[in-house]
Amino acid sequence: MIECQLVEQEVQIARYRKLEREVTDPLAACLLHGIVEELEADLARDSAREVRPSRRENCGP
Repeated sequence: MIECQLVEQEVQIARYRKLEREVTDPLAACLLHGIVEELEADLARDSAREVRPSRRENCGP
């Protein structure tokens, strides 16, 4: 996994956290919370595996 993919995962987590804060349905909030926890666990696992390249790597256009 490259640095850009880790950043994309962090962005996705932030989006789901925002949805979790904004939703008014308790079931939806619970489901979103579970999604956030899974994504954070995946990110932690992927980050542990990653030997981070230099920050100079281009992450896209």
